[in-house]
Amino acid sequence: MNTPSDVFCELEPLLPKVQRPVQYVGGEPNSIVKLWKDTEVHWVLSYPDAYEIGQPNQGLAVLYEILNELDWCAAERSYTPWPDLAAAMRAARVPQFTLENHFPVKSCDVWGFSLATELGYTNVLEMLDLAGVALHASERTAADPIVIGGGHCSANPEPMAEFFDAFILGDGEQAVIMVSELVREWKRGAKPGGRTGLLLELAKTGRVYVPAFYDVRYGATGVILSVTPNRPQVPARPERWVLTHLDTWRYPKSPIVPIAETVHERYSVEVFRGCTRGCRFCQAGMITRPVRERCATVVEQLAQCGLASTGYDEVGILSLSSADHSQISQLVGELAERYAGTSTSLSLPSTRVDAFNIELATELARNGRRSGLTFAPEGGTERMRAVINKNVSEDDLISTVTTAFSQGWRSVKLYFMCGLPTETDEDVAAIAGMAHRVIETGRQVSGHRDISCTISIGGFVPKPMTSFQWVAQTAMDTVRTRMRDLKDRVRADRTCGRAITVRYADAEPGLVEGLLSRGDRRVGAVIEAVWRAGGVFDGWREMFSFERWMTSAAAVLPTVGTDVAWYTTRERAVTEVLPWDHLEFGLNRAWLWGDYQEALSATSLPDCRWTGCNDCGVCPFFGVDIELAERCGAQHG
Repeated sequence: MNTPSDVFCELEPLLPKVQRPVQYVGGEPNSIVKLWKDTEVHWVLSYPDAYEIGQPNQGLAVLYEILNELDWCAAERSYTPWPDLAAAMRAARVPQFTLENHFPVKSCDVWGFSLATELGYTNVLEMLDLAGVALHASERTAADPIVIGGGHCSANPEPMAEFFDAFILGDGEQAVIMVSELVREWKRGAKPGGRTGLLLELAKTGRVYVPAFYDVRYGATGVILSVTPNRPQVPARPERWVLTHLDTWRYPKSPIVPIAETVHERYSVEVFRGCTRGCRFCQAGMITRPVRERCATVVEQLAQCGLASTGYDEVGILSLSSADHSQISQLVGELAERYAGTSTSLSLPSTRVDAFNIELATELARNGRRSGLTFAPEGGTERMRAVINKNVSEDDLISTVTTAFSQGWRSVKLYFMCGLPTETDEDVAAIAGMAHRVIETGRQVSGHRDISCTISIGGFVPKPMTSFQWVAQTAMDTVRTRMRDLKDRVRADRTCGRAITVRYADAEPGLVEGLLSRGDRRVGAVIEAVWRAGGVFDGWREMFSFERWMTSAAAVLPTVGTDVAWYTTRERAVTEVLPWDHLEFGLNRAWLWGDYQEALSATSLPDCRWTGCNDCGVCPFFGVDIELAERCGAQHG
């Protein structure tokens, strides 16, 4: 194999002219550099955002180590260049490059993208174009890498189907090994069948979704009539990967330490994967079922190894709800004891109101570092929380903040959503009263006036594979009005108003996210039109243009008989074929619909981790089960 030429000599003269040039030079501690000739399969892993956002991504850190542990495989990284460098690269004809060897990304075999947010889609097109890779999968040649997507957005990959060769659904650890092995066999066999031959081998496994091998048929009203394979060897329903026995997958061991500033600079350890709380709005909880815990001993070993290899002074204890871990008291207590008297601190980025207790608060604060705590009641009233299955009461919240304030905390952040199904003006207005109680409780418990509470509100966006996948997204004007009214109500509070900060996201990005999250293949043309009109970094407030999105959508969607409202504020019927219905995540569709009906009657559903099976379908379909640390630690520790 001929080693590609690195482009650093062409890149280096551009760097003094751009912002934050250090993010493009590579050479970070723990990065892995392999000689091209020493490996058979070459990956590039990308998070389609700036280095400061993408580098700390836990998923890519894990896959990076797994792939590089294969002696015949190499994985390098590439992120989206900021527009100043992108313009300079185009002018100087410098292609998208990797950080390890500064090789052109186009020279690799597989280009993997982690798709965590829909507002990063235009960045994918930007990177493909900078790399010289054809935007449309149908136009790629043998000179182009296989472009594979993964991450939570793969629950509905259809808006990006035209731009990706394949998608991995679910957990990526075993998937990337299998893909690498098939690529190696295909290359050793002189690439039989060309790109199509390789993609067919991937699709035949039933574990990789290749959009080109599926035809979509639409009805006169714009709805999808069917999604069917167009080749006999291709399964009708590609399946999600489910990783079990997490104790045997101990990654990341030595994550890369950035030399440029990033949003998170800590060693993060995933304590469990999945969630069975059943919050009806939460796509992450639904598509990662069942719960699979790491035992406390393995978490401690990972933390010790990770801190030693990085020099960080903070351990982030990560999961969808870390305080729910069955050994959380032991885990946090032993970590706190190990690092007592040092500068090392522990953090739970967020935790459930009903899972926080005085013992946990004490251990987290043992080294004297008390940053603000974040809790997510999500809804402002008991009825609203029953609708979304957030099984916590206002009294639970007050009890929790009492614990926190009594242990020395002075600030609390509360996260809510606006625009939830069945929500009324009064449900949102009630948030002000809840925040008032938090401030009064904090002052009473602590004996101090310097208590603060930040209310952070996001607009609700219905997501695929959830019980709310059929609902109409709330109109932007309604969301805006409710958020403004809440802010006015807080300001009018003479006793606590100055201690309460209200922050809310603008409704416009939420509408675009709604278009992309439940869109079908026809939405891909909108994404391309936005990118061609200059749209990149849509997840950044200063870069986002609602007008650009609406103008592009108005030019594209009427030609296929739809519009933005058709994808966003329209209620779906139970009989409608949804764009993602042909993808198998194990969730029983009838169960999801039934849970939606329970939501409309404000009926809660218990956590199956402790109360018995709720029949969502995941465990029997995949032949898996909930793995608690008490059960799995002895076998897999």
